[in-house]
Parts: sequence; structure tokens; C-alpha cells
Amino acid sequence: MIAIIDYGMGNLYSVSKALERMNVDYIVSHEEAVLEKADGYILPGVGAFKDAMAILTEAGLTSFIQKIVAEDKPLLGICLGMQLLFDESEENGLTKGLSLLPGKVVKIPDTIEGNSLKVPHMGWNDLNIRNQSPLLQGIDSGYAYFVHSYYIDTEQGDTLLATADYGVDVPAVVGKGNVYGTQFHPEKSSELGLAILKNYIKIVEGE
Repeated sequence: MIAIIDYGMGNLYSVSKALERMNVDYIVSHEEAVLEKADGYILPGVGAFKDAMAILTEAGLTSFIQKIVAEDKPLLGICLGMQLLFDESEENGLTKGLSLLPGKVVKIPDTIEGNSLKVPHMGWNDLNIRNQSPLLQGIDSGYAYFVHSYYIDTEQGDTLLATADYGVDVPAVVGKGNVYGTQFHPEKSSELGLAILKNYIKIVEGE
């Protein structure tokens, strides 16, 4: 069973509907006693990093998420949920993250080598596969739907599973051990996103 972690800043409806279409058993909750019954977790997110971390910490979910990862239960962060997996963010002042993956969340620059960039990065962009992973099984290319103004800066190349070119190399899919993340919304990314979610379910089920 999948648990969608509800902390008040997630795209719960679209993620839930995607799981329903795949006939996946899931729960949505913020209560640790309910969440701990799950085999794998999804951490969605829409909004500001600082606000999200404050809510997670106040609810006791920061330690809970770190605990389930230590227990080798799979975790998938989506959009802001992916950014929360990293060490810290510069959005609205430096804020510590969950530190499950190494890296820092930084602003997408307005210009690159004199060329203007539209921020936020919004719309469809193609993926460049960087490293193989069970999360990307059967996927060698495709387009995903992005909406974000910040991206991950990391020197850990083995954490990067796929990137998207937006003037800078945007980490689009990340993963290490039992922790995974997508900067884009897989539940809004057509067949590619559905394939990634299906692969994640297989990971949770131990296939």
C-alpha cells in the first residue's frame, strides 16, 4: 500500500487520481500511526520550501520521513516534495531540508550567457537519461510537465537519473538507495509520467 503524506501543501487530488487509475491501494494522511502501515510513500508538494519544512517539522513528519527511509521503505518526492529531500534551500532565506540526498535548492537564473530565461520553468520539456535506475526501467526518452522556479544544485552525479535542459541542467529525476524524486509532475506527464509511477509501484512491491 502507498501512503501519500498530507501536510497541507501537496497536489493530493492529481496524485490520488493517478493511483486510482492504476488500481493501486493508497491512503492519504498526516497521522504517523496511519502512515506507518504503508509499504511505500509519496511526498507531494506545491509552494515554498521554507513553509513546507516548517509545517513538516511542527507536525513531527520530518523525523517520521527520516525514520521510514532508515527502515528502507521507498519514498518518492514530487516537485517541491523532491526539493525537500535535499540538504537546504536558498528560497526565502536559507532553510535546512530533510538531508536525504546531497545538494542545495537554488533559483533558476533569469539570464544565461546573455540569454533571458522565463522563470518559472513552466511547460513540457524532454528528459535526458543520465543513469539507469529501476524508476526509469523501460524509459529512454520522453517529455514531462514542469512548473518550478528553483532547481537542485548537486555535485553527486550518481544521484542524477535524468535532467532537462533549461539553460541550466535541471535535475528532473533523482534517486539514491530507496529515495527517489521527480522535479516534474508525473501524474500530469502523460505516458512518461504514468510509466514512472508504475515503476515506483514495482519498487514498493519489491518486483
